[in-house]
Amino acid sequence: MSRRTGARRRLGSIRLSLVLLALVPSVTLAAMWGVTTIQMFSEGLRLRDQTDLSRSTGAMGTDATLALQRERSLSAAWLATPKGSRAALDTQRAQTDKAVAKLVGQADAIEKAPSRISDRLYSVLGSVGSLEYYRDQVDNPTDITAQQALDQYSSIIDDQIHAFQELSQVDDGDLTSQAGPLIGLEHAAELVSREDAQLTLAWPTGHLDDKAWTQFTELVNTRRWLVQDQVVPQLTGDAKAQTERILASREWQTLQSVEDRVLASRNASASADRIALPDAQKQWSAAMDTLSRQYTGLIERQTAGLLERSADKADALLLKAALLSTGGLLALLLCVGMSWRITRSLSRRLRGLRRAAVSLAQERLPDVVARLDRGETVDPESATPELDYGHDELGQVARAFNTAQRTAVHTAVELADTRRGFQKIILGIARQSQNLVNLQLSKLDTLEREHTDPDILKGLYELDSTASQLRRYEENLVIVSGERPGRSWSEPVALMDILRSAVGEVAEYQRVEVLTEEEVYVAPPAVADVIHLLAELIDNATAYSPAPSPVTVRAGMVAKGLAVEVEDRGLGMSEEDYTSFNEQLAVPPQFDVVALAGDLRLGMFVIGRLAHRHGITVTLRSSPYGGTTAIVLIPHEIVVRESADGGAKDGDTPEDGLVAVDGRGARDAEPSGSPERADARGKTGEQTEEGPERLAGSARELRPLVTARTASAARSAPSAPSEVVPRRDGLAPLPRRVPQTSLVEELREESAPAEDDGSFDDFTAEAAASSLAGFQRGTLRARDDDAEPPHDEEVAAVPRQAAGPVPSTPPADR
Repeated sequence: MSRRTGARRRLGSIRLSLVLLALVPSVTLAAMWGVTTIQMFSEGLRLRDQTDLSRSTGAMGTDATLALQRERSLSAAWLATPKGSRAALDTQRAQTDKAVAKLVGQADAIEKAPSRISDRLYSVLGSVGSLEYYRDQVDNPTDITAQQALDQYSSIIDDQIHAFQELSQVDDGDLTSQAGPLIGLEHAAELVSREDAQLTLAWPTGHLDDKAWTQFTELVNTRRWLVQDQVVPQLTGDAKAQTERILASREWQTLQSVEDRVLASRNASASADRIALPDAQKQWSAAMDTLSRQYTGLIERQTAGLLERSADKADALLLKAALLSTGGLLALLLCVGMSWRITRSLSRRLRGLRRAAVSLAQERLPDVVARLDRGETVDPESATPELDYGHDELGQVARAFNTAQRTAVHTAVELADTRRGFQKIILGIARQSQNLVNLQLSKLDTLEREHTDPDILKGLYELDSTASQLRRYEENLVIVSGERPGRSWSEPVALMDILRSAVGEVAEYQRVEVLTEEEVYVAPPAVADVIHLLAELIDNATAYSPAPSPVTVRAGMVAKGLAVEVEDRGLGMSEEDYTSFNEQLAVPPQFDVVALAGDLRLGMFVIGRLAHRHGITVTLRSSPYGGTTAIVLIPHEIVVRESADGGAKDGDTPEDGLVAVDGRGARDAEPSGSPERADARGKTGEQTEEGPERLAGSARELRPLVTARTASAARSAPSAPSEVVPRRDGLAPLPRRVPQTSLVEELREESAPAEDDGSFDDFTAEAAASSLAGFQRGTLRARDDDAEPPHDEEVAAVPRQAAGPVPSTPPADR
């Protein structure tokens, strides 16, 4: 099995495959929609949070930065002239405290900010926490110098500018690019403020040392590079125009002129440690006051505009995310709905097609076959309704299925017609053969009545036995064709008669031992089938066991009915064969020509048919002798405890209960192949010499025949001819034959003493058979002669018949 086939099998069903086919894209689309929606909302919410944080911290800390720059300049002026006025410094410190308090008050918002922003703002909060210490050093410089105190202000301002830079780094590229020049402009303003603080600290002394001059030079060069190369080229719109106006103003030119003069003063100074400053303090201070207000206003306006644009951008992102999310959700729902609708439609159509296929396989086609088996006429068109599933691929499958089911039903109907025709042919052949066999048996009966020679009678009896077997084989064909054999009874038949009749239909009846003491009867409808069933089993037992070994037939009542065991001493079969045959016998066998052609054991098929017809159970198992034991369990429903007239009578003759109703006489009820011929050869409706009343009484009375090999009867002594009694119709009856009256004195057997009457010690089976044979021939001859020659001719013919020898051997078989 390939991996692909295994994967398909592991999926379970087509419905599950369709569900997965709709579920996988739906889940994928839902996941993509969820990720996109979350990303867009996260970007908008993050931008809005950063904008709110920037506003809440004073325009990204710009307010605190500008306040600290002004406080640093005033602190430098105070450090330069300690005896001056502190009013401006104190006022500025109060403004700085307000800006710093606004920044510190957003600690909770800072905690929720991204780590890169929160780290920078926490650094700012930490640096402004030490602002009071540096103010004390400005007021009373004891630990650090004035330059160091100013440097601490610069450090705090640098932290705020870097925090401003981190806040400006958002996911929107336009806002980030717009914030870059603003940060550069604020940094340039910080450099100018540092220059002012350094010059303010040095103006009172009028000179700079080399280190201070070097720092001033670095500040000037850095600021000029930053403004000319970084800030101005990146500014756009109103910010660029305002910046260009500031750079072109007279104050900016004055500022640059003073810077140039300070830078050039090093060359004019005699000492490198004392670089004289130009006398331009008033010009510098006036220009710085104007420029400070201008760039402070510029920075505040640009920062506010940037925050406004950032807020608008955040709102636009959230609105866009909401719209796209709603549109995506609608598209997702539409896709999922269409997928599930298509999947449900396909699944429903497939389920309908599956139900139709299962209904055909499990209901309609078996029902058609069952109706055909019952002999009903089936219309293939009405039995195969059309399936309409459109014109797509599934519809093509449905049309192919319609063709398949029509073909199947047509084939079943044709096979049933063929089988019925074949059965009719078999039945016709069997009926014709039965007629011939019955005719043959009738002629054999005639020959048996005409001949008294023991050798000739022996041959005739053997032919009779062969004809009885042939009759059973013909009945097999009738049973195979589904019909019942022609033999039937009107009254129950004794169990012993049933067993001996079954034994009589077997070729090797001499090997069969019948052992039973049950005095029960079998119901008339089942007599023929039970005889036939037992005959098949006994025939199988004799055929599959060696000739010398006996076949034992035992019968006895059990809890569930009458049990008959047929046991042979052959080689037996394997357990698999026993199981197979028992399974075949457990279900009603069906007529199958192919199966019968492949298995020549037609008897098992016949046994199964007969057993299921009457609810009989047949079981095969191994015998203790190594052969096979067949157990036939006849249910109570067809077992009768007493005969129709209340029970059998010991004095009745064997023919009293063996009158058949199918028009062929009592020979069908006789134990055909038994060693003793105990049947009456008359036809139904014919009268014996006792008259119609005697025949009617005989039909109502029934008793078991003498048990084979075990029964005995008293040997009859010769007696004188009885007195002839006139018949009721006025005709003289035929004389009764007295045994041994035609024999010479030397050949006659001595009669038993009177006191030994009723003793059966010297009675043998040969003697019983001889007596019964003589009785039979006399009775049948009396029936036949009653309607043929005149009475006087019959009287003359009787002595001639009686003069013949009496056979001392029983009939061979029936």
